Amino acid sequence: MKIALFLIGYGNVAQRFVQLLDESKQYLDGQGIEPAIAGVITRRHGRAVNLPAGATHTTIADAMARDITVEPEPLEFLATTLDDPQAQKLPVRVLVETTTLDIRAGEPATSYVRAALSRGIHVITANKGPVAFAHRQLADEAGKTGASFLFEGAVMDGIPIFNLVRETMPGVTIRGFRGVVNTTTNYLLAAMERGEPFDAALGRMQAAGVAEADASLDVDGWDAAAKTAALANVWLGADLTPHLIHRNGITSETGVRARDALAGGQRLKLVASASGIGREAAGRVDLVELPLDDPLAILEEHGNALEIDTWPLGRVVITQRDGGLEKTAYALLTDLVTVAQREMAARRPPRDAAWRRAHRND
Repeated sequence: MKIALFLIGYGNVAQRFVQLLDESKQYLDGQGIEPAIAGVITRRHGRAVNLPAGATHTTIADAMARDITVEPEPLEFLATTLDDPQAQKLPVRVLVETTTLDIRAGEPATSYVRAALSRGIHVITANKGPVAFAHRQLADEAGKTGASFLFEGAVMDGIPIFNLVRETMPGVTIRGFRGVVNTTTNYLLAAMERGEPFDAALGRMQAAGVAEADASLDVDGWDAAAKTAALANVWLGADLTPHLIHRNGITSETGVRARDALAGGQRLKLVASASGIGREAAGRVDLVELPLDDPLAILEEHGNALEIDTWPLGRVVITQRDGGLEKTAYALLTDLVTVAQREMAARRPPRDAAWRRAHRND
Protein backbone atom coordinates (compact mmCIF):
# COMPACT_ATOMS: atom_id res chain seq x y z
CA MET A 1 0.00 0.00 0.00
CA LYS A 2 1.44 3.36 -1.05
CA ILE A 3 1.12 6.08 1.60
CA ALA A 4 1.95 9.74 0.95
CA LEU A 5 3.32 11.59 3.98
CA PHE A 6 3.03 15.34 4.40
CA LEU A 7 5.28 16.59 7.20
CA ILE A 8 4.56 19.85 8.99
CA GLY A 9 7.49 20.69 11.18
CA TYR A 10 10.93 19.30 10.44
CA GLY A 11 12.91 19.40 13.66
CA ASN A 12 14.93 16.66 15.31
CA VAL A 13 12.01 14.24 15.77
CA ALA A 14 10.75 14.55 12.19
CA GLN A 15 14.24 14.16 10.78
CA ARG A 16 14.82 11.05 12.87
CA PHE A 17 11.46 9.70 11.68
CA VAL A 18 12.48 10.10 8.03
CA GLN A 19 15.70 8.21 8.75
CA LEU A 20 13.79 5.52 10.64
CA LEU A 21 11.53 4.94 7.65
CA ASP A 22 14.61 4.00 5.64
CA GLU A 23 16.05 1.88 8.44
CA SER A 24 12.71 0.04 8.79
CA LYS A 25 12.26 -0.54 5.06
CA GLN A 26 12.60 -4.31 5.29
CA TYR A 27 9.88 -4.51 7.94
CA LEU A 28 7.58 -2.08 6.12
CA ASP A 29 8.03 -3.94 2.84
CA GLY A 30 7.05 -7.15 4.61
CA GLN A 31 3.87 -5.51 5.80
CA GLY A 32 3.07 -4.20 2.33
CA ILE A 33 3.55 -0.58 3.43
CA GLU A 34 5.26 1.85 1.02
CA PRO A 35 5.55 5.30 2.63
CA ALA A 36 6.86 8.23 0.61
CA ILE A 37 7.50 11.83 1.69
CA ALA A 38 5.29 13.99 -0.51
CA GLY A 39 5.98 17.33 1.13
CA VAL A 40 7.55 19.14 4.09
CA ILE A 41 6.37 22.48 5.46
CA THR A 42 7.98 24.56 8.22
CA ARG A 43 7.35 28.01 9.62
CA ARG A 44 10.87 29.43 9.30
CA HIS A 45 13.16 26.88 7.68
CA GLY A 46 11.74 26.48 4.21
CA ARG A 47 9.59 23.84 2.59
CA ALA A 48 9.80 21.03 0.09
CA VAL A 49 6.82 19.95 -2.01
CA ASN A 50 6.28 17.68 -5.01
CA LEU A 51 9.21 15.59 -3.87
CA PRO A 52 10.36 12.72 -6.09
CA ALA A 53 9.70 9.13 -5.08
CA GLY A 54 12.24 7.84 -2.60
CA ALA A 55 13.01 11.25 -1.12
CA THR A 56 15.51 11.03 1.75
CA HIS A 57 16.57 13.44 4.47
CA THR A 58 19.29 14.76 2.15
CA THR A 59 16.79 15.29 -0.67
CA ILE A 60 14.43 17.11 1.66
CA ALA A 61 17.14 19.30 3.18
CA ASP A 62 18.37 20.33 -0.29
CA ALA A 63 14.85 21.20 -1.45
CA MET A 64 14.14 23.21 1.70
CA ALA A 65 17.37 25.13 1.32
CA ARG A 66 16.21 26.25 -2.13
CA ASP A 67 12.80 27.43 -0.84
CA ILE A 68 13.24 29.30 2.42
CA THR A 69 10.22 31.55 1.94
CA VAL A 70 7.77 31.80 4.81
CA GLU A 71 4.84 33.14 2.82
CA PRO A 72 2.07 32.20 2.70
CA GLU A 73 1.55 31.14 6.30
CA PRO A 74 2.02 27.40 6.92
CA LEU A 75 -1.69 26.76 7.57
CA GLU A 76 -2.69 28.41 4.28
CA PHE A 77 0.10 26.66 2.42
CA LEU A 78 -0.81 23.32 4.03
CA ALA A 79 -4.44 23.67 2.95
CA THR A 80 -3.37 24.56 -0.60
CA THR A 81 -1.01 21.59 -0.70
CA LEU A 82 -3.62 19.13 0.57
CA ASP A 83 -6.23 20.47 -1.86
CA ASP A 84 -3.94 20.23 -4.87
CA PRO A 85 -5.62 18.00 -7.50
CA GLN A 86 -2.48 15.89 -7.84
CA ALA A 87 -2.31 15.36 -4.08
CA GLN A 88 -5.98 14.35 -3.99
CA LYS A 89 -5.24 11.52 -6.42
CA LEU A 90 -2.85 9.89 -3.93
CA PRO A 91 -4.43 6.71 -2.49
CA VAL A 92 -3.65 7.28 1.21
CA ARG A 93 -2.51 10.58 2.69
CA VAL A 94 -1.12 11.12 6.18
CA LEU A 95 -0.17 14.38 7.89
CA VAL A 96 2.81 13.95 10.22
CA GLU A 97 2.60 16.86 12.68
CA THR A 98 5.70 17.52 14.83
CA THR A 99 5.68 21.26 15.47
CA THR A 100 6.69 22.72 18.83
CA LEU A 101 4.24 22.66 21.75
CA ASP A 102 2.47 25.98 22.29
CA ILE A 103 1.43 26.00 25.93
CA ARG A 104 -0.87 29.00 25.54
CA ALA A 105 -3.53 27.42 23.32
CA GLY A 106 -2.05 24.47 21.43
CA GLU A 107 -1.87 26.49 18.22
CA PRO A 108 -1.15 26.44 15.38
CA ALA A 109 -0.76 22.66 15.70
CA THR A 110 -4.45 22.10 16.46
CA SER A 111 -5.43 24.00 13.32
CA TYR A 112 -2.99 21.95 11.24
CA VAL A 113 -4.53 18.74 12.57
CA ARG A 114 -8.08 19.98 12.00
CA ALA A 115 -7.25 21.05 8.43
CA ALA A 116 -6.15 17.51 7.61
CA LEU A 117 -8.91 15.65 9.44
CA SER A 118 -11.65 17.78 7.87
CA ARG A 119 -10.39 16.60 4.47
CA GLY A 120 -10.41 12.94 5.51
CA ILE A 121 -6.61 12.86 5.78
CA HIS A 122 -5.09 10.75 8.56
CA VAL A 123 -3.01 12.51 11.22
CA ILE A 124 -0.16 11.22 13.35
CA THR A 125 1.50 13.60 15.78
CA ALA A 126 4.08 13.69 18.55
CA ASN A 127 2.76 17.06 19.72
CA LYS A 128 0.92 17.15 23.06
CA GLY A 129 -0.90 20.37 22.18
CA PRO A 130 -3.77 19.09 20.02
CA VAL A 131 -4.58 16.28 22.48
CA ALA A 132 -4.19 18.48 25.55
CA PHE A 133 -6.31 21.35 24.22
CA ALA A 134 -8.80 19.87 21.75
CA HIS A 135 -8.91 16.07 21.89
CA ARG A 136 -12.70 15.74 21.89
CA GLN A 137 -13.26 18.12 18.98
CA LEU A 138 -10.50 16.57 16.88
CA ALA A 139 -11.65 13.03 17.62
CA ASP A 140 -15.19 14.02 16.61
CA GLU A 141 -13.85 15.51 13.35
CA ALA A 142 -11.91 12.32 12.65
CA GLY A 143 -15.05 10.29 13.29
CA LYS A 144 -17.05 12.34 10.79
CA THR A 145 -14.56 11.92 7.96
CA GLY A 146 -13.28 8.43 8.74
CA ALA A 147 -9.71 9.63 9.26
CA SER A 148 -7.38 8.38 12.00
CA PHE A 149 -6.10 10.78 14.69
CA LEU A 150 -3.14 9.10 16.43
CA PHE A 151 -0.68 10.55 18.93
CA GLU A 152 1.35 7.76 20.53
CA GLY A 153 4.45 9.95 20.74
CA ALA A 154 2.75 12.69 22.78
CA VAL A 155 3.48 11.01 26.13
CA MET A 156 6.41 8.76 27.14
CA ASP A 157 8.04 8.80 23.71
CA GLY A 158 7.52 5.46 21.95
CA ILE A 159 6.25 3.44 24.91
CA PRO A 160 2.81 2.20 23.76
CA ILE A 161 0.56 3.64 26.45
CA PHE A 162 -2.36 4.78 24.28
CA ASN A 163 -2.03 1.73 22.04
CA LEU A 164 -1.87 -0.55 25.07
CA VAL A 165 -5.24 0.58 26.37
CA ARG A 166 -6.91 0.94 22.97
CA GLU A 167 -5.77 -2.38 21.51
CA THR A 168 -5.32 -4.74 24.47
CA MET A 169 -7.71 -3.63 27.22
CA PRO A 170 -11.23 -3.97 25.80
CA GLY A 171 -13.93 -3.10 28.29
CA VAL A 172 -11.52 -1.66 30.85
CA THR A 173 -12.52 1.44 32.79
CA ILE A 174 -9.68 3.78 33.77
CA ARG A 175 -10.41 5.50 37.06
CA GLY A 176 -7.20 7.51 37.30
CA PHE A 177 -3.46 7.51 36.83
CA ARG A 178 -0.26 8.88 38.30
CA GLY A 179 3.22 9.00 36.86
CA VAL A 180 6.60 10.58 36.33
CA VAL A 181 6.28 11.83 32.76
CA ASN A 182 8.94 14.53 32.33
CA THR A 183 12.48 13.29 31.79
CA THR A 184 14.24 16.60 32.44
CA THR A 185 12.79 17.16 35.91
CA ASN A 186 13.35 13.53 36.92
CA TYR A 187 17.00 13.84 35.86
CA LEU A 188 17.38 17.11 37.77
CA LEU A 189 15.88 15.69 40.96
CA ALA A 190 18.16 12.63 40.82
CA ALA A 191 21.20 14.85 40.20
CA MET A 192 20.34 17.22 43.05
CA GLU A 193 19.88 14.25 45.39
CA ARG A 194 23.59 13.58 44.80
CA GLY A 195 24.43 17.18 45.57
CA GLU A 196 24.97 18.32 41.98
CA PRO A 197 24.08 21.94 41.11
CA PHE A 198 20.76 22.53 39.35
CA ASP A 199 22.27 24.61 36.53
CA ALA A 200 24.97 22.06 35.69
CA ALA A 201 22.48 19.20 35.50
CA LEU A 202 20.07 21.26 33.39
CA GLY A 203 22.91 22.20 31.04
CA ARG A 204 23.64 18.53 30.41
CA MET A 205 20.00 17.90 29.50
CA GLN A 206 20.01 20.88 27.14
CA ALA A 207 23.26 19.73 25.52
CA ALA A 208 21.72 16.28 25.00
CA GLY A 209 18.69 17.83 23.26
CA VAL A 210 16.27 16.52 25.90
CA ALA A 211 15.53 19.94 27.41
CA GLU A 212 14.96 22.98 25.23
CA ALA A 213 17.20 26.04 25.35
CA ASP A 214 14.24 27.64 27.16
CA ALA A 215 13.65 24.87 29.69
CA SER A 216 10.77 26.63 31.46
CA LEU A 217 8.22 24.23 29.97
CA ASP A 218 10.01 21.41 31.77
CA VAL A 219 11.12 22.91 35.07
CA ASP A 220 7.93 24.94 35.62
CA GLY A 221 5.81 21.82 35.19
CA TRP A 222 4.06 22.87 31.96
CA ASP A 223 5.20 19.84 29.95
CA ALA A 224 3.92 17.50 32.66
CA ALA A 225 0.66 19.48 32.87
CA ALA A 226 0.12 19.15 29.11
CA LYS A 227 0.72 15.40 29.30
CA THR A 228 -1.65 15.14 32.26
CA ALA A 229 -4.37 16.93 30.30
CA ALA A 230 -3.76 14.74 27.27
CA LEU A 231 -3.98 11.51 29.27
CA ALA A 232 -7.07 12.67 31.15
CA ASN A 233 -8.82 13.76 27.96
CA VAL A 234 -8.21 10.40 26.28
CA TRP A 235 -8.59 8.00 29.20
CA LEU A 236 -11.02 9.79 31.51
CA GLY A 237 -13.20 11.52 28.91
CA ALA A 238 -12.21 14.91 30.32
CA ASP A 239 -12.12 18.30 28.64
CA LEU A 240 -9.06 19.63 30.44
CA THR A 241 -6.30 21.91 29.21
CA PRO A 242 -2.86 22.39 30.79
CA HIS A 243 -4.15 25.59 32.37
CA LEU A 244 -6.75 23.63 34.35
CA ILE A 245 -4.11 21.35 35.87
CA HIS A 246 -2.88 22.28 39.36
CA ARG A 247 0.84 22.70 38.72
CA ASN A 248 4.14 22.89 40.56
CA GLY A 249 7.67 22.80 39.19
CA ILE A 250 11.21 22.61 40.50
CA THR A 251 13.97 25.13 41.17
CA SER A 252 17.53 25.00 42.47
CA GLU A 253 16.09 25.23 46.01
CA THR A 254 14.22 21.95 45.44
CA GLY A 255 17.54 20.15 45.82
CA VAL A 256 17.47 20.65 49.60
CA ARG A 257 14.06 19.02 49.83
CA ALA A 258 15.18 16.15 47.58
CA ARG A 259 18.22 15.42 49.77
CA ASP A 260 16.17 15.67 52.96
CA ALA A 261 13.59 13.23 51.54
CA LEU A 262 16.33 10.74 50.64
CA ALA A 263 17.87 11.01 54.11
CA GLY A 264 14.46 10.17 55.52
CA GLY A 265 14.04 7.04 53.41
CA GLN A 266 11.98 8.60 50.63
CA ARG A 267 12.49 10.12 47.19
CA LEU A 268 11.10 13.37 45.86
CA LYS A 269 9.43 13.09 42.46
CA LEU A 270 7.40 15.43 40.25
CA VAL A 271 4.22 13.37 39.93
CA ALA A 272 1.48 13.94 37.35
CA SER A 273 -1.90 12.52 38.32
CA ALA A 274 -5.59 12.69 37.52
CA SER A 275 -8.81 10.99 38.60
CA GLY A 276 -12.54 11.28 38.05
CA ILE A 277 -14.61 10.79 34.94
CA GLY A 278 -15.73 13.38 32.39
CA ARG A 279 -16.51 16.75 33.90
CA GLU A 280 -15.50 15.45 37.33
CA ALA A 281 -11.94 14.74 36.21
CA ALA A 282 -9.17 16.84 37.74
CA GLY A 283 -5.41 16.69 37.38
CA ARG A 284 -2.32 17.75 39.32
CA VAL A 285 1.44 18.08 38.90
CA ASP A 286 2.99 18.00 42.37
CA LEU A 287 6.26 17.38 44.14
CA VAL A 288 5.59 14.25 46.17
CA GLU A 289 7.77 12.34 48.64
CA LEU A 290 7.43 8.63 47.92
CA PRO A 291 8.60 5.52 49.79
CA LEU A 292 11.65 3.89 48.24
CA ASP A 293 9.73 0.82 47.04
CA ASP A 294 7.14 2.87 45.14
CA PRO A 295 7.28 2.10 41.38
CA LEU A 296 7.73 5.82 40.71
CA ALA A 297 10.42 6.27 43.36
CA ILE A 298 12.75 3.70 41.82
CA LEU A 299 13.08 5.69 38.59
CA GLU A 300 16.57 6.99 37.90
CA GLU A 301 17.52 9.95 35.74
CA HIS A 302 16.00 9.28 32.27
CA GLY A 303 13.26 6.97 33.54
CA ASN A 304 9.53 7.63 33.23
CA ALA A 305 6.58 5.56 34.43
CA LEU A 306 2.79 5.56 34.55
CA GLU A 307 0.57 3.68 36.98
CA ILE A 308 -2.97 3.28 35.63
CA ASP A 309 -5.82 2.54 38.04
CA THR A 310 -8.24 0.32 36.12
CA TRP A 311 -11.32 -1.80 36.57
CA PRO A 312 -11.23 -4.78 36.54
CA LEU A 313 -7.46 -5.16 35.97
CA GLY A 314 -6.43 -3.12 38.99
CA ARG A 315 -3.23 -1.09 38.88
CA VAL A 316 -1.01 -1.48 35.82
CA VAL A 317 2.48 0.06 35.75
CA ILE A 318 4.31 0.92 32.53
CA THR A 319 7.98 1.86 32.92
CA GLN A 320 10.36 3.48 30.46
CA ARG A 321 14.01 3.13 31.41
CA ASP A 322 15.31 5.60 28.82
CA GLY A 323 13.83 7.93 26.27
CA GLY A 324 15.02 10.08 23.40
CA LEU A 325 14.41 11.22 19.85
CA GLU A 326 14.63 7.74 18.38
CA LYS A 327 11.86 6.50 20.67
CA THR A 328 9.57 9.40 19.75
CA ALA A 329 10.28 8.81 16.06
CA TYR A 330 9.40 5.16 16.62
CA ALA A 331 6.03 6.23 18.05
CA LEU A 332 5.30 8.00 14.76
CA LEU A 333 6.26 4.82 12.92
CA THR A 334 3.86 2.72 15.01
CA ASP A 335 1.04 5.18 14.28
CA LEU A 336 1.86 4.98 10.59
CA VAL A 337 1.62 1.20 10.72
CA THR A 338 -1.74 1.49 12.49
CA VAL A 339 -3.07 3.76 9.74
CA ALA A 340 -1.89 1.31 7.09
CA GLN A 341 -3.45 -1.67 8.87
CA ARG A 342 -6.77 0.16 9.18
CA GLU A 343 -6.72 1.09 5.50
CA MET A 344 -5.93 -2.49 4.51
CA ALA A 345 -8.73 -3.85 6.68
CA ALA A 346 -11.21 -1.36 5.21
CA ARG A 347 -10.31 -2.44 1.68
CA ARG A 348 -10.42 -6.17 2.37
CA PRO A 349 -13.50 -7.78 0.80
CA PRO A 350 -16.02 -9.03 3.35
CA ARG A 351 -16.12 -12.75 4.06
CA ASP A 352 -19.21 -14.56 2.85
CA ALA A 353 -21.45 -16.63 5.13
CA ALA A 354 -19.99 -19.97 3.96
CA TRP A 355 -16.43 -18.85 4.83
CA ARG A 356 -17.51 -17.65 8.29
CA ARG A 357 -19.24 -20.99 9.03
CA ALA A 358 -16.17 -22.97 7.91
CA HIS A 359 -13.78 -20.92 10.06
CA ARG A 360 -16.03 -20.34 13.08
CA ASN A 361 -13.88 -22.47 15.41
CA ASP A 362 -10.41 -21.69 14.02
